[in-house]
Amino acid sequence: MHTADPWTALADPTRRGLLARVAQEPGSVTELARHLPISRPAVSQHLTLLLDAGLVDVCRQGKRRIYRARPEGLATLRDELDTFWSQALSNFKRIAETPQQEARK
Repeated sequence: MHTADPWTALADPTRRGLLARVAQEPGSVTELARHLPISRPAVSQHLTLLLDAGLVDVCRQGKRRIYRARPEGLATLRDELDTFWSQALSNFKRIAETPQQEARK
């Protein structure tokens, strides 16, 4: 069960960068930390939050834990954004089609 809010998890630019990186190429904490100005323990903490938010998965390969983007978690975010976008466009259309006299009332 995922306990962290995915939008809150993505509020941090480091976590957004990590998610972008594992979406491009899965990797271990050590591999991911090489590209960041933070320690491996800090990378682990960020990945744990992304895992709790359902945005990444982790699997064992020998002694290593490999993190990758979780398509279902990303799809949920996209669905929410699509809903927001559709509502915004519907409201814009309604306002644009409202006659000038009605809009002034």
